[in-house]
Amino acid sequence: MRTRPLARPAALGGLILLLLLVLVPAAGARATGVSDAAAALRQGPVYVDPGAAGQLSKADADALARKIEDADKPLFVAVLPANAQFPPQGLIDNLRAQTGATGLYAVRLGDRFDAGVDPRVMSPAAVRNLAASVRTPGVDAATELNAFVDQALPALRGSAPSSWGSAGSDSGVPVAGLAVLGGVVVAGGAGAYAVVRRNRLRKEAEERAALEKLRVVVDEDITAFGEELDRLDFHPAEAGADDAMRGDYERALDAYDRAKSLMGSATRPHDVRGVTEALEDGRFSLAVLASRREHRPLPERRAPCFFDPRHGPSTGDRLWTPAGGTAREVPVCAADAARLDDGLDPAVRTVDTEAGRRPYWEAGPA
Repeated sequence: MRTRPLARPAALGGLILLLLLVLVPAAGARATGVSDAAAALRQGPVYVDPGAAGQLSKADADALARKIEDADKPLFVAVLPANAQFPPQGLIDNLRAQTGATGLYAVRLGDRFDAGVDPRVMSPAAVRNLAASVRTPGVDAATELNAFVDQALPALRGSAPSSWGSAGSDSGVPVAGLAVLGGVVVAGGAGAYAVVRRNRLRKEAEERAALEKLRVVVDEDITAFGEELDRLDFHPAEAGADDAMRGDYERALDAYDRAKSLMGSATRPHDVRGVTEALEDGRFSLAVLASRREHRPLPERRAPCFFDPRHGPSTGDRLWTPAGGTAREVPVCAADAARLDDGLDPAVRTVDTEAGRRPYWEAGPA
């Protein structure tokens, strides 16, 4: 009797299973190090080393990665085993150097937690305070990392690297093995394509909805800056005006036009980042112009006021404790600094949400 050949789907399934059996043990057994972690963080915000897989589940890692990606912030998280592959001395600096991206780096090494940051995106003192506030003896990695990320994201400046993909975290499976497995799956037919296309369409719909929510807030900011320009009692031809002042004024006008143009062409929530940066440039130009006209020292280029970017560039940092949170250092304008120094609440920008008026930073990654 002739043996009947296996049906194609069954053969394909068997081949995939065989590849998984070959690849997964190899991934768990291979040696890892800082270079592997850095390579993974260039592709996504969360890396869990195979040797530390018991500390943070894949589901928890993926959820943490989605949170960071949705915020569009340069926050990198690594969960690593405490072994010779990851010497503690200089680990964060080494990881930052090999990743090659400016941002905030949070590392769980065994049961120890620490963080380091580029000053361009957050105050190092604020990061030290924040890291100290989440360290609790015996706390699990998921709780500790989520507490840190939840408090760091609102204060973190900058954008996520463009190299990040849609995957939440690195699984430790070799890239070559994934390529082989991917080729086999693609050969199986159009089912996978249909799933990918459906997910892509859903993501596009979610992005459109998020953009419309942001549009209301950002359009208000653009209008407010335009009104600030209208109220400005400066004329390029007035007595005492010089080329430097006229240059500041022109840059402010250009920033206003650029913000309107970028908002008009925005198709995704992340596109709004360019709008807010243009407004930040414009407000700084007005601050410089005001200093020139009043013969004061020119201001340092700083991040906008954390509590309301419409307040203009910050003039310093203050320790602030949000409701239900821990103390952190944030950039503030002179008026909000005075309020905090007097024990008063800062003038926080609020926007309409489904839960009522909430701080603007809860509206999305603008």
